[in-house]
Amino acid sequence: MSAIDGSGAPAPWSTEPATAVLVLADGTVLEGKGFGATGAVEAEVCFNTALTGYQEILTDPSYAGQIVTFTFPHIGNVGANDEDIEDLTPARRAGAVGAVFKASITEPSNYRSTGHLDAWLKARGIIGLSGIDTRALTAHIRANGVPNAVIAHEPSGEFDIEALKARAAGWSGLVGLDLAKEVTSGQSASWSETPWVWDEGYGAADEPTMHIVAIDYGVKRNILRLLSGLGAKVTVMPASSTAEEVLAHEPDGIFLSNGPGDPAATGEYAVPVIGKLIETGIPLFGICLGHQMLALALGGKTVKMHQGHHGANHPVKDHTTGKVEIVSMNHGFAVDGDSLPGGVTETHVSLFDGSNCGIAVDGKPVFSVQHHPEASPGPQDSHYLFKRFANLIRARRGEPALAER
Repeated sequence: MSAIDGSGAPAPWSTEPATAVLVLADGTVLEGKGFGATGAVEAEVCFNTALTGYQEILTDPSYAGQIVTFTFPHIGNVGANDEDIEDLTPARRAGAVGAVFKASITEPSNYRSTGHLDAWLKARGIIGLSGIDTRALTAHIRANGVPNAVIAHEPSGEFDIEALKARAAGWSGLVGLDLAKEVTSGQSASWSETPWVWDEGYGAADEPTMHIVAIDYGVKRNILRLLSGLGAKVTVMPASSTAEEVLAHEPDGIFLSNGPGDPAATGEYAVPVIGKLIETGIPLFGICLGHQMLALALGGKTVKMHQGHHGANHPVKDHTTGKVEIVSMNHGFAVDGDSLPGGVTETHVSLFDGSNCGIAVDGKPVFSVQHHPEASPGPQDSHYLFKRFANLIRARRGEPALAER
């Protein structure tokens, strides 16, 4: 194909060389425009169907070891800011290692923006790729499952594709990986920040009425904000904490956080601790990885999913109320509902595929959910779960219950 140059003579179309590639373990190579950090990294490729919240998604520690493909075509048009992040320790930059967009990042247009997404990605070390058919990549994942891959960004456009193919094919994947130890805060700390309020920002809790210990396997900030917003003093403890260390804080409630990797791998040291905590009778609440490891501690099993659940439009039914919620999800492993033992009730289920999304222990103040109730896709369909947790604490102390809705 040709164009017309200034003299009126035919001239070839100019094409820019690819400056980033995504190389899948099966040998598929996708070329496009690079942005964000330079370099190359192995990871698992998933797709996320959310239309908003790209900063929260990319900073969610549950995405450690993953490259996020956004199915919404326009990402970055509202820029970046310092408020919409989820990892607890930004200096360690826990979260996704790569991002794939259909369209190039535009100039930001939002009153909350403090910078361009490209610069923000560079600062966080996230490699980006744009200009590919993300619908085709999503269809490939749906048909073949989440692939291992290498994402690489080199402004010169020079890539050793064969070496990248070998690197992608040789990566072990997420099965068997304990990534919680990579993203946990690593030390005990207090948390007092409360949820964001329009045009006011985040607040601070004062005069707490309960004490909750949160075990950090990769906890998201908004979970801690909602706990604090209930009037709780929150103590965050590392993933490696023992039951004795947790109980030394004399908590009114114990929270098991979300996080990345294979729950069975993290469970090697976390499950025995969770088992001891269950026996104390102290109210216990888990989310995502915390949910999965609670199920393991109760005698259930977890499985690797074909494509996982990643997005903010997932319908989940709460069997305890009969209501359907629109929820946010981010998990590649799931609890096998058929493996749950007697005395454990399935409380929530995905209406997409019937997979388990919640459990409760009969006769004990212990429950968990697979989805992320701290998010606001419905917009706040699942926030009641935090009040449910608070009510278990209040019941144990003989106090009246809060209205869940």
